[in-house]
Amino acid sequence: MRGLRYFFPAFLLSLLLPTVALKADAQQQVTLGNATVPLTGLWKFRTGDNMAWAQPGFDDSGWGTMDLTPPPGSYDPIFGSSGYVPGWTARGYKGYSGYAWYRLRVNVQSGQTALALKMPNNIDDAYQIYVNGRLIGQFGKFSQHGVTSYNALPRAFPLPANLHSGPATIAIRMWMSADTPLINPDVGGLHGPPVLGHASAIANLLRLDWDSVDRLNESAFFESAILLLALLVAFALFWLDRREPAYLWLGITCVAVLVNTADVVASRYWTGWWGTSPSFILIDAVLTPLWIGLWVIFWAYWFRLGGMGRIHRIVWSLVVLLGIGTAMLRAPLYGSVVPVHAIVWLSPLTLALKLLLGAVLVGVTVLGIRKNRTEGWLALPAIVLVAFSLYTEELIVLHVPLQWFPFGAAIGLRQVGTVLSLIIITVLLLRRFLHGQREREQWKLEIEQARQVQQMLIPEALPQIPGLTIESEYRPARVVGGDFFQIIEGNDDSVLIILGDVSGKGLKAAMLVSLIVGTIRTLAKFTRDPMEVLRGLNERLCGRMQGHFATCLALHVAANGEATVVNAGHLVPYLNGKEIAIAGSLPLGIVEAAEFEQTSFTLQPGDRLTMMTDGVVEAQNEKRELFGFARTHKLMREDKSAVEIAAIAQVFGQEDDITVLSITRAPNGEAAIA
Repeated sequence: MRGLRYFFPAFLLSLLLPTVALKADAQQQVTLGNATVPLTGLWKFRTGDNMAWAQPGFDDSGWGTMDLTPPPGSYDPIFGSSGYVPGWTARGYKGYSGYAWYRLRVNVQSGQTALALKMPNNIDDAYQIYVNGRLIGQFGKFSQHGVTSYNALPRAFPLPANLHSGPATIAIRMWMSADTPLINPDVGGLHGPPVLGHASAIANLLRLDWDSVDRLNESAFFESAILLLALLVAFALFWLDRREPAYLWLGITCVAVLVNTADVVASRYWTGWWGTSPSFILIDAVLTPLWIGLWVIFWAYWFRLGGMGRIHRIVWSLVVLLGIGTAMLRAPLYGSVVPVHAIVWLSPLTLALKLLLGAVLVGVTVLGIRKNRTEGWLALPAIVLVAFSLYTEELIVLHVPLQWFPFGAAIGLRQVGTVLSLIIITVLLLRRFLHGQREREQWKLEIEQARQVQQMLIPEALPQIPGLTIESEYRPARVVGGDFFQIIEGNDDSVLIILGDVSGKGLKAAMLVSLIVGTIRTLAKFTRDPMEVLRGLNERLCGRMQGHFATCLALHVAANGEATVVNAGHLVPYLNGKEIAIAGSLPLGIVEAAEFEQTSFTLQPGDRLTMMTDGVVEAQNEKRELFGFARTHKLMREDKSAVEIAAIAQVFGQEDDITVLSITRAPNGEAAIA
């Protein structure tokens, strides 16, 4: 399969001293000094396969010819390098794949020096070399079950020891996979001439070739280093801030690109661990669609677009379809399971799917710029570079150079796009993270201020009410909570107690608590009637809760023990361990003209009335079991104090704010302690 284009230093040209004369019988006269000779010129060529064609006595006069001399001004359509010989698909055999043979007769004059033949580094896809009918080497695995090809690597083969001078027939049996014409243009066979020469000189050329491989892949190591750095930064930022999924998706994207780079460099250009078919299936049908999809998802999360569920469904559906379509155009499916003529509709379909994924990326970019212009325009250069790296193959038709060779090292457009985009993205990541850190510090300051405000609203020193013992315990689930209570003493030794719970938790609930407590204190200046207090509170809250509501209990206890309790959707209180019979009603802040349930009773000496918020019954343990009403009833029957009830619920597994209030009327003749 097509490999890297290897470039030799300029001094290498001084090693090539060809003295070739082409005779009428198509036999090349080759005289070798301390030099190597590229076997350019007209080779005999024929498609098909017949092992008799390897024999020196075979009559190939009826065959066509194939000139392996690089045409003037020729260049590689992928890499843009000069000295490229177009394959047979561009020279009269369009669309042909399978076996083909090259034959050349040479007359060698080299004395007694051992000879070797170096094959071109760019071939499609596998070959066997016969000299005078004898197999001297091969690249790829040929068996009765078929041929396994590998990405082309530098190879040289010694000629038979008895061949020093005289005529020789070189026959090259080529094989090309059916899917190779779909991957690159101008494919098929040899893309340069074999080089014949003294074994020592060929060994030097081979070393230079491998040195070129090293130089040409240096940029891949730089790309891998940038990818590794980017994924470490992304995962580290995600570990520090789990609320930003864009960090996670960038890390996953970098892993996919890194796997692609590792396969291309290690498994294809140096080691040949596996054949080109599984390699191209992995890259073209798995990694490339996955790579595009991951970039789209990352940018969607980066711009914090809504409807991510729909975006996921669209992107991954296209990725799966593109992967299936591409796999059908690669060996071993194409040409065996999938008929060759299916390319007429299958190739445009896969191209359309790939471009459709690109269109989704464009749509995500447009929406992102509209949502956040500054950050969108800053990210646009990175997105453009990403698009170039994803669609390098499609740029071939525009004759855009895909490779540059500064100082002998190959730098590809895909690598440039990937590296530059990751550098820009990493800077943007750090910018967003630092901005987020500043916002979090500001939030911490605001929350601390809200906590201080709320502490001022929650009574710490309870009033001394003659004849009553009042006990309270408040345990917020977070720094600030949504529970509230107020104990307001009357001039006639009566007391008004308000206990409630705002829906939700955190800062917003705490701000609503501030509004409610302020309203309660204002209303209590004019009335101590619990019904009037709740009605006034409800009127003030309607239209201001912003989707929230508040449950509430209002209790008034006179000096003689007469008590009135009004319920606005709250848990009913317990009197001596038993629930008070009072119907439920709507919470505050929902309906402006809401009516609330009221009941009256008398607190006898020694009676205890316990009120609590739903943080007690909604506590959950590690098995996700609720504390529930049954356990709550048991606590009430056991006559637990407010502190004990709150502590037991918290240890069970606090999920919400917990507030417990208890009012005990002192027995006759005993003093009460608040």
